[in-house]
Amino acid sequence: MTETTEAPVVAQTAETKTPSPTTETAVVTPAENGHAEGGDAKVAAAAGEEQTNGAATPDEKAKAEEKKEDPPKEMRAVVLTGFGGFKNVKILKKPEPSPQAGEVLIRVKACGLNFQDLMVRLGAIDSPPKTPTILGFECAGEIEAVGEEVEGFKVGDRVVALPEFRAWSELVAVPTKYVYHIPEEMTFQDAAAIVMNYLVAYILIFDLVSLREGKSMLLHSVGGGVGQAIVQLVRTVPNVTIFGVCSKSKHEALAATGLIDHLIDRSDYVNEVRKITTEGVDIVMDCLCGEECNRGYGLLKPMGKYILYGSSNVVTGETKSFFSVARSWWQVDKVSPIKLFDENKSLGGFNLRHLLYQQDGSEYVRSTVDKIFGLWKEGKVRPVVDSAWALEDVAEAMQKMHDRKNIGKLVLDPSMEPKPKPATPAKSKSKKQASEDKGGKKDKDDDKKTGENGSGDEKKEGGDVAEEAKTNGDAEEGGAAQVNGDGAAEKKEEPAAVAATNGDATESEKKESS
Repeated sequence: MTETTEAPVVAQTAETKTPSPTTETAVVTPAENGHAEGGDAKVAAAAGEEQTNGAATPDEKAKAEEKKEDPPKEMRAVVLTGFGGFKNVKILKKPEPSPQAGEVLIRVKACGLNFQDLMVRLGAIDSPPKTPTILGFECAGEIEAVGEEVEGFKVGDRVVALPEFRAWSELVAVPTKYVYHIPEEMTFQDAAAIVMNYLVAYILIFDLVSLREGKSMLLHSVGGGVGQAIVQLVRTVPNVTIFGVCSKSKHEALAATGLIDHLIDRSDYVNEVRKITTEGVDIVMDCLCGEECNRGYGLLKPMGKYILYGSSNVVTGETKSFFSVARSWWQVDKVSPIKLFDENKSLGGFNLRHLLYQQDGSEYVRSTVDKIFGLWKEGKVRPVVDSAWALEDVAEAMQKMHDRKNIGKLVLDPSMEPKPKPATPAKSKSKKQASEDKGGKKDKDDDKKTGENGSGDEKKEGGDVAEEAKTNGDAEEGGAAQVNGDGAAEKKEEPAAVAATNGDATESEKKESS
């Protein structure tokens, strides 16, 4: 019966396998699926695959090659994930940028930290950026790539740049109008420390104030980066008296420089100045704002000039305080031009960020940077670097600036290794937890003692009962004794007790039957 059933199928299979002259499609019969699945079906699948591969177009091959390409390269960057405390400043991996038309790509070697960066973190500046964003306004490094329509810059040039954000990263693409060549002898750290601070100082001293010989100046935050730059530039003008206001802890270090005539603690500087000169001062340089505006204006001589170039009093804590912002502005008296006319006094202000990015002052800034580098080459100015930090330690550097503990510039260096993190101390237990743990430990000790005493007694009792079971044939009491006794003794003695019990029962039965 099997032969007559398979014969027509074989014949049909052979006939079906004959290729048709008009088609290339392979036909598989039920017989092939059942009996030749491991052989002919694999051959047909391979043939179909070869046919598919052979029919691939060049476009399909190109797409397949694109899929095999490596993912985009990444870089480290200091990213602000949201406005607020230091926890929102993180080191993240971001895609490497590419220079667009009119831009150069800079491999960053050093970054400058400014008080403006702290205000950006808090969201306490006008027109704050959308988060997440890469922080930083100042960096120095080498040009790694040049975009189209770029003139005057080439790959390998040593430069410093003032981009609006994105400076604190390993790579940054910057429009050339914010990029400046640095002298060959200047280090990248010095370049990152000199440009923004001395740019602000130079414009204040020589363009807004027009400082001349014989004048006197009250300078707030004299120990900061801009403060030190102002001091050095003032010393290029003969016979100028500097009243430097700063924290008491900085007085010794600043006095050692010999550049400041009078160092005054910020707590009561108005009375201290009045003790030295009853007339007041010719110039007040204020980077604090708030109530210091009124105090500073009150110290001006006739023909005096008051210049506001910052508002660091807004930063009072780790996070933004709307109360401190409002107080800082409401404490400033509204001075009318008529009052200035009557008192022969002047008010002025300077905001580099607005000048550079909103008021198209890039050419004016470039000419000023060239003058600063000229003074550096002559040895008349030297940037003061307080300390350098790894990108991963930026929060600690920000905290130091926030606490006003730096003397000079704080610099970030992407090549530096971060500081080792201290071991996390074990969390101290609350009184309730300690009491519970103590009580639990006491209970465990009592149980242990009870177990030890009971184990010896139970072992002895178990042995007596087992012996009694052998004599009296009482299996239940011997079993109970083994359960309450020591575990090791239980396993060894129980079979013997059971055996003895079974044996005694058999003998008694024999006696009763007899």
